Amino acid sequence: MWIMVAGPYASGGADAPTRAARLAAMNRAALALFRRGHIPVIGVNMALPVIVAAQGRDDAGDAYAEVMQPLSLALAERCDAILRLPGESAGADEELARFEAAGKPVFRAVEDIPPAA
Repeated sequence: MWIMVAGPYASGGADAPTRAARLAAMNRAALALFRRGHIPVIGVNMALPVIVAAQGRDDAGDAYAEVMQPLSLALAERCDAILRLPGESAGADEELARFEAAGKPVFRAVEDIPPAA
């Protein structure tokens, strides 16, 4: 399965070290999914290089708002399931809602996800 890993990243006005720690947690979960035979997808990992590019423009505005959530939601539409990591995050909750509305599997722990066939 293609499984989106969603959790807090910038929520709560997180500083750079907190964002880095949160992204590391998502990447560790992604590695565990990969080792179970799945394809992990993290919206933040897809969005950050685009945000960096946008911030180099004169008209970048709020690159996070412009890129992060729209790109993450577009990725969510392509995935088969979601792994929602703990922590407050309106963005991750919005992604989760997409999966629930589509009747797609929602997981809260890597251990709950069966290995790929």
